[in-house]
Amino acid sequence: MPVADNNSLAYIIIEAEEGSFRGAVLASDLRGIPVDFRYTEPIRPTKLEKVLYGNALEVYLKEELILESLIRAVEAKPALWICREQNLLAPLRFFTKSKAIMLMNSNHHPLDSAGDIESTGENGVYFVQADSVSAPLKITFQPNVAENEVKFVVNLLVNASQTMELTEPFSRMQKALRTIATEIQGDGK
Repeated sequence: MPVADNNSLAYIIIEAEEGSFRGAVLASDLRGIPVDFRYTEPIRPTKLEKVLYGNALEVYLKEELILESLIRAVEAKPALWICREQNLLAPLRFFTKSKAIMLMNSNHHPLDSAGDIESTGENGVYFVQADSVSAPLKITFQPNVAENEVKFVVNLLVNASQTMELTEPFSRMQKALRTIATEIQGDGK
């Protein structure tokens, strides 16, 4: 797949299931068309690793083994990295040295027009009306985010929302990971 331009979005997920961890990143243009996709094979920690790492095992697996390796593997250089887990936001920003947000759907009442922003009262957390008909999205930045970064991200998301549903790539990635797992199981039989 070709390298993305500065107007691409990179979605990243990390899942824990049945004692194993896996992740994926999908970079897309502002229409939702993939420009890069990477994933990790499932990682299942051994009993010894569980003992040695203790409570730090999940953080180590998610941040250093999966997140960092996915970020390094992506050839696209997106304008914005998007996750859906609060605990991935700080390491995502650290490893990418780029703009990163946590993005979620909300049940908040619609704001007046696309591009409108409303603070939730939490530092760095906003409701953003990305399009004119849907409920606003809940966007979380790192605390004390600069106002110009918020405006850049909102403009980027408003532009992208004209041709794509902004949270939909997360479900595509989950389906892709399930498809990969099914194909691997099928090859092993």
